[in-house]
Amino acid sequence: MMSYGDPTVSKWTLSLDEARPIVKKALDLGINFFDTANVYSQGKSEEITGTLLGDYRDEVVIATKVFFPIEGFTETSSPNQSGLSRYHIYRAIDDSLKRLNMKYVDLYQIHRLDPNVPLESILRTLNHLIDQGKVLHIGASSMFAWQFTKSLWIADKYGLESFKTMQNHYNLLYREEEREMLPLCKDQGIGVIPWSPLARGFLSGKYSATKSVESARFQHDKYLKSRFFKPEDFKIVDRVVTIAQEKDISPIQVALAWLFSKEVITAPIVGITKVSYVEEIVEAVDIKLTPDEIQRLEEFYISMPIIGHN
Repeated sequence: MMSYGDPTVSKWTLSLDEARPIVKKALDLGINFFDTANVYSQGKSEEITGTLLGDYRDEVVIATKVFFPIEGFTETSSPNQSGLSRYHIYRAIDDSLKRLNMKYVDLYQIHRLDPNVPLESILRTLNHLIDQGKVLHIGASSMFAWQFTKSLWIADKYGLESFKTMQNHYNLLYREEEREMLPLCKDQGIGVIPWSPLARGFLSGKYSATKSVESARFQHDKYLKSRFFKPEDFKIVDRVVTIAQEKDISPIQVALAWLFSKEVITAPIVGITKVSYVEEIVEAVDIKLTPDEIQRLEEFYISMPIIGHN
């Protein structure tokens, strides 16, 4: 749901009226998990999520997040405007529920780990939200595997509800999670819901090393330009396009089919900006890649530093 918000805040996002037919198509095709965050478009994404899904509350799973300040980090930002302090979490969940116009969220995720707050305190605060009925389950996002392991150990030691999901950075262009995090999640039965599974649209094949595509996302999304566009990235996306042509499917479907081939993946978090894209990603669920095709897709990957968290 990050794709929907206030175009004056995030210029590549779609308005409520533009999002409506896309979300309706997703519901019609059986998609029932919708992920947003309080920081997306300064809260507007949550408002749109609530407006479009309120009538389907008993049929869908709603996930949102807490950590980043709504207005963005500024020189005047106070410690209470971000992070995972008890004060900020309590205020953030109430604000999110108000924007969503819902009594509870199914999954409440920490958007990042706060190094200034002990993990035990974070978990106890989140467990209090569960006890209050504002949150049904809790999840985490990008962090190191040792930190996630520590959170599971603390929850087990003190009899607390543990994180049930990990929303981490994972796609054909960024596979560092294969070292530690994904094996950990498989072993512990954690749901894996990776963000940026299409590398912010780079894996769609619309970007080329020989020509520029001045899309709204490219012009206004600083992370797209800073995280991708390396020579090896173009080698990988060229291979994605080649296999897509061989199988008479789209590059997006190849990139998602590769993700679905990894048994640890529960559901990739895909941003959709056109109704046709919804149909495209649903069809990808049934596409099977051969071991040779998977090897060809992975052939050019080069290990890199961590991207997405510190």
